[in-house]
Amino acid sequence: MHHTIDCATSILLLVLSLMGTLAGAQTPSIGASERDARAMAILKRMADFLSQTQRFSVTVDTGFDVVQDSGQKIEFGETRKIVVRRPDHVRIDITKSDGATSGFIFDGKEIALFNTRENVYATAAKPGTLDEAIDYFMNDLDMRFPLADLLSSTLAETLPARARAAYYVEQASIAGVPCDHLALRGDQADLQLWIAQGDQPLPRRLVITYKHAEGQPQFWAQFSDWNLSPDVPESLFVFTPPEGAAKIAFTSRKPVQTGGRERKGKKGARP
Repeated sequence: MHHTIDCATSILLLVLSLMGTLAGAQTPSIGASERDARAMAILKRMADFLSQTQRFSVTVDTGFDVVQDSGQKIEFGETRKIVVRRPDHVRIDITKSDGATSGFIFDGKEIALFNTRENVYATAAKPGTLDEAIDYFMNDLDMRFPLADLLSSTLAETLPARARAAYYVEQASIAGVPCDHLALRGDQADLQLWIAQGDQPLPRRLVITYKHAEGQPQFWAQFSDWNLSPDVPESLFVFTPPEGAAKIAFTSRKPVQTGGRERKGKKGARP
């Protein structure tokens, strides 16, 4: 088996980076400019709401296609339970479809990442905000971070500037929640997004189609159990290494200067 898409793709980053226009969508009989304005307004409202929410928890079930050499698509997935307490706390517990577990914790001072299957963990000192910790984790430590933009306090600023085309499809129900169904088209992927109607415009479902990848694989995410006032004691963000786990170091692939010449840093073990 081989992967043609990255299950760690940041979901909302794809929302922000999609480019181009949607062709042939089934939409209400109104002008395209009106559809664009309505969809963009819904996206911006969601971004404003999420970036201003000081604490929340959510469960995200995801699935992604892995296209085989035969052309057959096999779906894999995982469940992420996310708890955020702004400005500087987050905990993410991950269970893959095969039962393997891992997690990420940030307490305002230190990043901790663990993997129970490999029975390893890594930590890195990084005092600061959640935004700063995620930026450091992805750019300096060169690690992947699914759903990064969902947790960003700057989502409301970046979304209007980067979302270039959005079309309103219809009103729909996701797990009994009335939603606005939006469609976007980009150079590399097409995306559908369902956002809850009412005074809590939260994402409820997302589907991405990688139209230029072999077999046009899809990634989907279903959001449930949103709680905007969860109990988040300090103890929730205290990291205790799994019993018998080995501590390993984060390693970077960033260029390293050696005698005036640049070389890529060697990749080491990662949880």
